[in-house]
Amino acid sequence: MKTKMFILFLINCFMANSQQFDLSAEIRPRYENKHGYGILIDKNAGGTNFISQRTRLNFDYKNEKIKIGLVMQNARVWGDVSTLSNNDDAFSFHEAWAEAILNNKISLKLGRQEIVYDDQRIFGNVGWAQQARSHDAFLLKYNPSLNHNINLGLALNADSQSAVDNLYSNVAGYKEFQYARYYGKFNKINISFLFLNTGVEYLTNTELPNGGKSIDYTQTYGSRLMYKSNGFNANISGYLQTGKTHNTNVKASYFSLNASYNLNKRINLGIGAEYISGKDQNDLSTDNKSFSPLFGTNHKFNGWMDYFYVSNHNNSVGLTDVYGTLQYDKNKFSVKVMPHLFSSAAHVHNSNKMNSYLGTEIDLSVNYKASKKLTFSTGYSKMFATETMKTLKGTGDNNANNSWVWIMFTFKPMLFSHTNN
Repeated sequence: MKTKMFILFLINCFMANSQQFDLSAEIRPRYENKHGYGILIDKNAGGTNFISQRTRLNFDYKNEKIKIGLVMQNARVWGDVSTLSNNDDAFSFHEAWAEAILNNKISLKLGRQEIVYDDQRIFGNVGWAQQARSHDAFLLKYNPSLNHNINLGLALNADSQSAVDNLYSNVAGYKEFQYARYYGKFNKINISFLFLNTGVEYLTNTELPNGGKSIDYTQTYGSRLMYKSNGFNANISGYLQTGKTHNTNVKASYFSLNASYNLNKRINLGIGAEYISGKDQNDLSTDNKSFSPLFGTNHKFNGWMDYFYVSNHNNSVGLTDVYGTLQYDKNKFSVKVMPHLFSSAAHVHNSNKMNSYLGTEIDLSVNYKASKKLTFSTGYSKMFATETMKTLKGTGDNNANNSWVWIMFTFKPMLFSHTNN
């Protein structure tokens, strides 16, 4: 009842004098069978079956001077709440931000918001995850022209409104960040530059002043170049990481190259490669040589079975990923096949140095867009892993049937739209 009254209150307030107000929804149930997803499964172990669901109400309001975005979200698994329960702790505000439009070139955006740039390798919304990702941040937008823009962002996190300076739990993954990002369009070439300074707070020695707390800062900086002409697309990216993390020097790098071509209106062929630096398991130096994608949409990269950089593989031997894509589109249907050949960027050791080849993953997806409001998707993935992968993961059987199946429905209706001219 309280939620309904809140929604009606918002509609009445916005309709009174708004220029535009939209109320939309998203309901996205997804069935998954995981049989070696993220880790190698043991031969005698059974896979898991479950259905998760994202439910959202989206409020969007704007006039000449203000924009407001609210996304009320519930992300949960079917059955994790009693059939007689009157309380669901999975409810949250995924987004709650306001943007002040100072003039036609400058605006200020504050609050809980998604931050998404380029291919989402460094900043992404992790849209595949039912809960997705958003940040509590301040953003200054400067758009000197239609083809150029500069964004300056910052975040400062705390656990509470405490009267004393307590150690932050790093529940957001960082204590603070500051970044600057430029994006420009030049005929067939687009280019972006990013500089990101990320601070993580940790405990050093409780006997020291200030409770023994310290903040280490890691700098991530680089560029992405994109080219597009007559059905041919190519991009190249490169980032370096320096600074410190937990009093350890960071010296890491990332490079990627992709190209694709539309043979006709239905078939697209692509090829690409990524190098993500890592550290040899026998390297005795204290330097951190493993690149971290930080806030990227990692499920989008390095295979959909999430063996790498989705809550795993951080501070490890890195990765080299060579992949191809074949996509076929016809009317409302789309089919995509994507093979990956994985190798470690640095050496894996057992009793001796092992072959760097980790395995091959084949990803297949099928999409049917019934309408703007309804999409059906399904997929199958299979990992053909090696002994090196088994050694690296430390568990499971590389010869087992490591596979993943999913089926998803996405409903996105517009519930209400009102415009005052």
